[in-house]
Amino acid sequence: MLIETVVVGSFQCNCTIIACEKTKEAVIIDPGDEPDKILELIKHYDLKVKYLLHTHAHLDHIMGTRKVKEVTSADILLHKADNDIYENLIMQASMFGFDVKAPLKVDKFLEDGELITAGDSINTKVIHTPGHSPGSICFHFGGEEKPLLFSGDTLFARSIGRTDLWGGSHPQLLKSIEERIFSLEEGTVVCPGHGPQTTVWEEKKKNPFFR
Repeated sequence: MLIETVVVGSFQCNCTIIACEKTKEAVIIDPGDEPDKILELIKHYDLKVKYLLHTHAHLDHIMGTRKVKEVTSADILLHKADNDIYENLIMQASMFGFDVKAPLKVDKFLEDGELITAGDSINTKVIHTPGHSPGSICFHFGGEEKPLLFSGDTLFARSIGRTDLWGGSHPQLLKSIEERIFSLEEGTVVCPGHGPQTTVWEEKKKNPFFR
């Protein structure tokens, strides 16, 4: 399985391309900005993108979605609880001085526990982790030698997501992390929406919000 992360946009969002090396079918997690940079990698590896997976709908995770969708025809996937935020992309962007086009409609709304597959090797489970936003989700790749969790802006290395934006809740965020993420295998590699990777074990032991 090919996994490549590229940092995009002013907010330095981690966008990750995951592909089945046999079939060349791929998913993209959080195409947040600089779509041309993302599409260059798709072309370089000669990939067919099946899904655009979004951990949540804040602007820095969805601004590149429209163009990537237009070029690849991949389905846009998001949790329904974040659809209002997603559809208000222009408003979000205007608050930070960005000029963007209206987002395309979501093709499929994801639900907690749902399995997403692509190619022969991509298999990920949706984990609903509200708090940073109502529809925040993580993508758990549990079948790997080292399980992976793409945590969006729910959990960072030694930090947690902010909760002062639309629909955020600090108590809910802490509950999501403790009940949904810290219950995973401790060796699980956590790949946040911004910044460096960490592990479930490290955050359980060293994250100041849980000490």
